[in-house]
Amino acid sequence: MTTEQPSNTTRKRLIIGGAVAAVAAAGVIGVVSVNAQDPDPGTKTPVAADAAGGNLAQSTHLTIAAATKAAQAALDAAVKENQHVTVAVVDRDGNTVVTLRGDGAGPQSYTSAQQKAFTAVSWNAPTSVLAKRLDNAPHLADIDGTLFLGGGAPVTAKGGAPIAGIGVAGAPSGDQDEKFAQAGVAALGN
Repeated sequence: MTTEQPSNTTRKRLIIGGAVAAVAAAGVIGVVSVNAQDPDPGTKTPVAADAAGGNLAQSTHLTIAAATKAAQAALDAAVKENQHVTVAVVDRDGNTVVTLRGDGAGPQSYTSAQQKAFTAVSWNAPTSVLAKRLDNAPHLADIDGTLFLGGGAPVTAKGGAPIAGIGVAGAPSGDQDEKFAQAGVAALGN
């Protein structure tokens, strides 16, 4: 009597089926990738992007140390004027790098500061200037995550490209918030 060996295809099905059953039994939600092929590194060709062909872009971001320095300078400027504010610094993509909530800052100031910073970096302009644009384009205010009130200032690299935004919220006026945001920009030498 001879015993028949399972084929390579049958082994692959058993491996994949076993992996799927294990994931289902464990209650894991996510993506599972199973490579049932025989590993043969000699037949794989590496894939590389053509950097010379204009397929890659370089982006400049503030370091955490620089973002913290700017936020602290903005907060210090507010404290000197006895204002209770929150300061947010976002990167070029609008992601929050650092947020400092000053003593006594209102609960609304946290989100407002982030939105002002996001708005300033998105349009590379102070939010007080952008607020004036709403007269001609009121639907700009419908863009998720934006806030068209004074208090946001862009941070630019040499050449004027936006690399970050600083938002301040909590002072009695947007003009004061923006003055504090500009103090954060000034601390970076821009």
